[in-house]
Amino acid sequence: MYSKIVIKGKLETVTGLHIGTGGAYSAIGAADLPVIRDVLDHQPMIPGSSLKGKLRTLLARKYAPRAKSPMQDTDEIKALFGSTEKRGRVLFSDLFLDRDRLEALRSMGIDSVCEVKFENTIDRLRAIANPRQIERVIRGCWFDLYIVCDVEDEAQLMKDMALLKEGLDLLQLDHLGGSGSRGYGRVRFRDMTCQGEGISEETLARCEALLKEVEQA
Repeated sequence: MYSKIVIKGKLETVTGLHIGTGGAYSAIGAADLPVIRDVLDHQPMIPGSSLKGKLRTLLARKYAPRAKSPMQDTDEIKALFGSTEKRGRVLFSDLFLDRDRLEALRSMGIDSVCEVKFENTIDRLRAIANPRQIERVIRGCWFDLYIVCDVEDEAQLMKDMALLKEGLDLLQLDHLGGSGSRGYGRVRFRDMTCQGEGISEETLARCEALLKEVEQA
């Protein structure tokens, strides 16, 4: 058989989140390290590659701690996330700001879902400060989660879902984006559902039960 399962939900920021543009240039008066934004509405977004890469890294730390490159990951991780030889069975879409949540935040009097946090490092030998401004998405924002998994057979699907669920659990205990050791990037998942064609109702129910366990972690 060949089918697909679609996982939907919300990624909520528990603390300020910074995923940067990667550029070294910032305009005068702007934050030194701005967040990446959707070019259409200029609202912050989370690249699917950032979420996928973080989940893979966390799973590799657990199951392939000696791996020095993705090619040395376990076969299960490579099959799910991909390798140079073969596309993975899971596809992560970019995450865009939930419009209803944006309107709810605006009704609370919040004009912008981004804030600028001032950070400072000190050169201990010269006692010279190096201040910088980091833009972050504020806590309480929701981003639309959309993940598609290829289904080769239902037994393999359950193994893939169990591994993906473990990665989501690990992420909720870790951080997404930069400066996690400073408290940035804590996230949690909510409103998780799954849908699929040609897959038994029993299997779909088991998949959704795993996703509900993520919410309760």
